[in-house]
Amino acid sequence: MKTLLMCLCVLLYSQHLLATDTLLVKKQAFEIAEFTTQNGKTISPVRVGWEAYGHLNADKSNAILITHFFSGTSHAAGKYQPSDPATGYWDAIIGPGKAIDTNKFYVISVDTLVNANVFDPNVITTGPATINPATGKPWGLTFPVVTIADFVEVQRHLLDSLGITQLHAVIGASMGSFQAIEWAVRYPERVKRLIPVIGTAYLDAWAAVRLERWAYPIKQDPAWRNGNYYDYGQPLHGLRTAVAYITQDALYPTAFNARFSEPADDVAPHQDILAPFSAWQELMAQAQTRAAVQDANHILYLIRASQLYRAGMGDNWQQALSQVKAKTLFLPATGDQLLLPTMSQRSAAVMPPPTVSYAEIPGDFGHLDGIVNISAVAEQIALFLN
Repeated sequence: MKTLLMCLCVLLYSQHLLATDTLLVKKQAFEIAEFTTQNGKTISPVRVGWEAYGHLNADKSNAILITHFFSGTSHAAGKYQPSDPATGYWDAIIGPGKAIDTNKFYVISVDTLVNANVFDPNVITTGPATINPATGKPWGLTFPVVTIADFVEVQRHLLDSLGITQLHAVIGASMGSFQAIEWAVRYPERVKRLIPVIGTAYLDAWAAVRLERWAYPIKQDPAWRNGNYYDYGQPLHGLRTAVAYITQDALYPTAFNARFSEPADDVAPHQDILAPFSAWQELMAQAQTRAAVQDANHILYLIRASQLYRAGMGDNWQQALSQVKAKTLFLPATGDQLLLPTMSQRSAAVMPPPTVSYAEIPGDFGHLDGIVNISAVAEQIALFLN
């Protein structure tokens, strides 16, 4: 009987741990009354969402900034409600006792300007879909072109408001890696450690044109109306086609082929030149779901910000990287066909060897391994941070 009671106690305690183990987080809003972009234009006001995990220590020296990827948000870990179906995208490595240990670190993540997910109720972000106070209408394409440097400056304003003058680390994946690197270039004295995941310090012509392919279907959709569609509804065909291209480019062929139908299984394309392949229809259906929370103009602005990126935002990204003082760990994905591992290698090669290290994330997902398979390098991240 005693043994049975002990077993029941252990079981109940285990269930309690499972029920309380997930971080519960709250989205907070931050506002800048007037913000000047890198190209000298003014946005008034700028409002973004942010969330944090863990506790800031007395001297505010334990902060880690997480900068998110192209289609992501500041929801890096935990849940807003226990009933939420999924956790934040890097929940595998952010939390108590995890690689980015919230028992030790105060982890902050901020929605970028022009965040793609305008219609996600947990996203707070200023962009083309926002009402311009001067006109009472959405900004549309009158919204200034913004850059990765602008994203960093908004984050800096937030950290300054919290009294955080130094970061234990800046860590970001994909477009987040651009922001992380830009932090270390612009504010070398404030960043102690830098981890660019599936990232690079520059975009070359090949990558910039590949991203232009994402923009093309939106701009070709008559419903886009040169960006003035807010009274009529989203240009859904162009938007979901863009999201479909983004999805395919982020996946290695092995992962893509495992999830979509084989052409050999289709009958109709053999008989009708206009008949679509099942794989394309399946990809578009998946894209439709994601596109439902996104804004077409915001996608275009994020594409342009990414296309324009090079460390330091000047003519010589290699020279800009020489300003970095942070100890750096590059973590590309071995199968990445969007931001190739060679781009990380080339970026790392121009940094001082004693301060930079390199490892690859294995897996079959390609670029997405930096998100879905990040636990494969959890040990390297933990060692690097500690």
